[in-house]
Amino acid sequence: MNRIVILGAGYAGMAATVSLAARTARRDDVHITVVNADDRFTERLRLHQTASGQQLADLRIRHLLDGTGVEFVRGWVTGVDADARTVRIDDGRSLEYDRLVYALGAVADTAAVPGVDDHAYTLNSAYDAELLARRLADLGTGTLAVCGGGLTGVEAAAEIAERYPDLDVMLVGRQEPGSTMGPKAKAYVLGALARLGVRVLSGVEIAKVRPEAVDLAGGDSVPADVVLWTSGVRVSPLAAAAGLRVDERGRIVTDHALRSVSHPQVYAIGDAAAIRQRYGTMHGTCQSGMPTGVHAALSIARELTGRRPGRFRFGYLHAPVSLGRRDAVVQFTRPDDSPGRLCLTGRAAVWYKETVSSSPWPSFARLKTFPSAGSFAWRRGGRYTR
Repeated sequence: MNRIVILGAGYAGMAATVSLAARTARRDDVHITVVNADDRFTERLRLHQTASGQQLADLRIRHLLDGTGVEFVRGWVTGVDADARTVRIDDGRSLEYDRLVYALGAVADTAAVPGVDDHAYTLNSAYDAELLARRLADLGTGTLAVCGGGLTGVEAAAEIAERYPDLDVMLVGRQEPGSTMGPKAKAYVLGALARLGVRVLSGVEIAKVRPEAVDLAGGDSVPADVVLWTSGVRVSPLAAAAGLRVDERGRIVTDHALRSVSHPQVYAIGDAAAIRQRYGTMHGTCQSGMPTGVHAALSIARELTGRRPGRFRFGYLHAPVSLGRRDAVVQFTRPDDSPGRLCLTGRAAVWYKETVSSSPWPSFARLKTFPSAGSFAWRRGGRYTR
């Protein structure tokens, strides 16, 4: 029996699971197990909506896996022994594997700045976003400081400001909102934030988070009733503790086929992997994570038939950013994720983002039946896009 264990059922992990199950459906010598801490699929791309109090679809992992033959194990992974090829779960179970797909993802880095763990909210999970939503609903008026000027911070600040117009929303961080975009898209982001009443404080270093303020390097403070932390990410230390070779950020270093360079029976995908391309190391997004999951599934299926896995090649296509429910901007990019010349704004951008970045559930469902369709990941000239 070929025992395949997939750790994590986010965008990358679920793509790997349903694609591999479809590709091996006619084999009776393959057993697939997916492990996840929750039986609900987390739409991380929409957690800013949850934080603003909106209700999202209740997507259950078990429901999607019906009919696939995949075993679902709900639990926290507490350890991996890469040499013994075992995975430990928090309920005391130990799962043995012949091949492992490591897709445990990343979370907001709340350890880099003092006070964040104790006094700030995050968007790490649906539960975390719901906690923030309840706090904002009780707050009514006051100040929310969104720490981090990246795209997650921009989406959260805009969504909450639109939902709570009486709330004073500040976006605080080192980078200016839209700094990774071209001039037109960046100007549109700044204009949209201004229209929503979001105050922007960029070019600052956050030194500490306190119960009622954010302290800046240099001695200044920003009063805040609530703090949302969206700055920086970190991965689980499990990979390093397992003896897998990792980079300076703890991500598993992979070869051209997404296998661990130290333990080739382990595939690393999504945010947990340090995947080199010609333009450098990929950064984690749903756009890149789901194709890694599909590629890992294809590679394992090839190995099971005695063939060698192929090379993973990926190029970014776009950066869609919602600015509340009625506005958005889409920056089209070069393969290395640098901004291209084209962008969409307003209603056209809203339509585009909802079309390509809404819920992956239909794509997962199609992969159950048509594993080669690549309904959310397609190849053109060796380039995966979404």
